[in-house]
Amino acid sequence: MAFRDVIGQGALKDRLLQLVNQNRLSHALLFLGKEGAGALPLAIAFAQYVVCEKVNTRGAGINGTSLFGDSALSPGQEQTIYRDACGECAACIKAKQLIHPDIHFSYPVVARKSGDKPVSTDYAKEWREFFLQYPYGNAYDWLQFIEAENRQGNITSYECSDILRKLNLKSFESEYKILIMWMPEYLGNEGNKLLKLIEEPPANTLFILVAENESLVLPTIISRTQLIKVPLLTTDEIEAALISRGEINAEQARPLASVCEGNYREALQLLQHAENDWQGLLREWLNAILKTGPVAQVKWIEEMGKMGREKQKQFLRYFNHLLEQSIRLRVMPADAIHLPTKEKDFASRLNKIASLAQQQAIIEELDKASYYIERNAHAKMLFHALTIKLYHILSNKMRVVMQ
Repeated sequence: MAFRDVIGQGALKDRLLQLVNQNRLSHALLFLGKEGAGALPLAIAFAQYVVCEKVNTRGAGINGTSLFGDSALSPGQEQTIYRDACGECAACIKAKQLIHPDIHFSYPVVARKSGDKPVSTDYAKEWREFFLQYPYGNAYDWLQFIEAENRQGNITSYECSDILRKLNLKSFESEYKILIMWMPEYLGNEGNKLLKLIEEPPANTLFILVAENESLVLPTIISRTQLIKVPLLTTDEIEAALISRGEINAEQARPLASVCEGNYREALQLLQHAENDWQGLLREWLNAILKTGPVAQVKWIEEMGKMGREKQKQFLRYFNHLLEQSIRLRVMPADAIHLPTKEKDFASRLNKIASLAQQQAIIEELDKASYYIERNAHAKMLFHALTIKLYHILSNKMRVVMQ
């Protein structure tokens, strides 16, 4: 994967090139970005840039300099700055297929059977297939892909030992050895085994850690890395990607890009389930809460409980999105908010059944519900409790039927 294959992130790509070409790159980088921002694709594209034969002529270093600062140029020789990997040399072809012998990967895994000591290379084939199909996937997608079911993925002490072994070997083809560790949040205290290696790595070794939640990464590791923050994608960037990659028109792409809040993975999930009538489902729920009563509520909860976890999360995200648009409608002219007519009308109706304070309270409850769904909460119990909470939040407002 080259930089040109990564959605958006133009400013960050420029910064990475500057770090390389100005010799300000650390031996250990932490790419920190929320789900769907593209931190992993960006890290892999950067690794391909480093090993590219055109960018990094063998023996001459990146653009005529060492990756970490020493010039390899002859006196009077000009430096050539390449903006991206060529994509055509043998190194790029291997890196794109995730089979370059000097680019190593580490990621959460599970034991295939009791007593196993799992390491990432046990799942190398599955990892290549997963990334090529779902470059913007998250840890849940990965663990489902390898059929982990309800088992917790980990980066184990055996994995740390394997990393130490691999990175102390000589590089095979490139001048540099690179380790990309995805989701170091799954690295327990065993990660302290890697501290000395990260702080004093073998020559021409680059660590790239790719994380979503900084608070879950060992502080001792964070302190030894150069932080690269990967921002969320813009609505325009996601819309353009959906049109070019999802092969849909702008009219379909714009609402999806608005709802997903900078998360391209979520946009793809919404596209996959675009046939779901979230608005109709929300209308039924609110009418059950505000008018038709417990029998209708129980029926609705039964139907929602049958949906998978991803669909339940998408429904809550859609409701959250409409509430946010409702709040915007309170303070902005209606023509300044670009929404499909049906969604804008529905958002206006939400302003009639809930005050600003009530809408904010509902948003907080929806966020909590999404958090618990991520952690395998019992769906029927969760939505039953959420229905009761929304009833009490809305009970002080005149009851209006959603149509």
